[in-house]
Amino acid sequence: MSFRSKKMRLLEWFPDAVISTRGPRSGKALYLTFDDGPSPTHTPALLELLRRHDAKATFFLIGREAERHPELVWRIVEDGHSLGNHSYTHPRFHTLSHREQWHEVQRTDQLLQGFDGRRHHRFRPPRGVFSPTLALRFAFNRRNLAYWSYDTLDYQGREPAELAARLRRQPPRAGDVMLMHDDSDCCRRVLEELLPEWKQHGFTFPALPT
Repeated sequence: MSFRSKKMRLLEWFPDAVISTRGPRSGKALYLTFDDGPSPTHTPALLELLRRHDAKATFFLIGREAERHPELVWRIVEDGHSLGNHSYTHPRFHTLSHREQWHEVQRTDQLLQGFDGRRHHRFRPPRGVFSPTLALRFAFNRRNLAYWSYDTLDYQGREPAELAARLRRQPPRAGDVMLMHDDSDCCRRVLEELLPEWKQHGFTFPALPT
């Protein structure tokens, strides 16, 4: 099992203007990112954990879920975290036309603007799937696709203790953008163990620049 797949190593060769995989490399920052929320079952406990450790994060929200749970989106913003765009319905993007893909992006941007006032948000395609046409559309609009450099694999159904042990054996590096998910308690339980350890090693946890 590798937290840095061949695909991710390849994407790191793309210029940041097209695909961003890492955060600013100054200092010793880890960039926590959470996909697929907000969730009334899991988001509140995750936000409380981040607050206790003075950690900020970027939440790549599904527009439909943000619309269903606006109180959670407001809390994310009020706690000082950043909002990201993870499409409106989290479809399989390869099954959509380019127009349908762009509509998913725009609809969610417009929704999130009502919470943080920003017209555009970092966009992470569902399941990391995108077409060259979509990447070019973003580049033409002076935007990029927001990827990650470290996949925690928290979606594989492993026990959190096992996953935490694997992360210790292959630890993240400064500047890593860490892919996690806000649709189960797995990442929260892993972070309960690892956030204190990472802090002891001098890491800080800012949100990705907007």
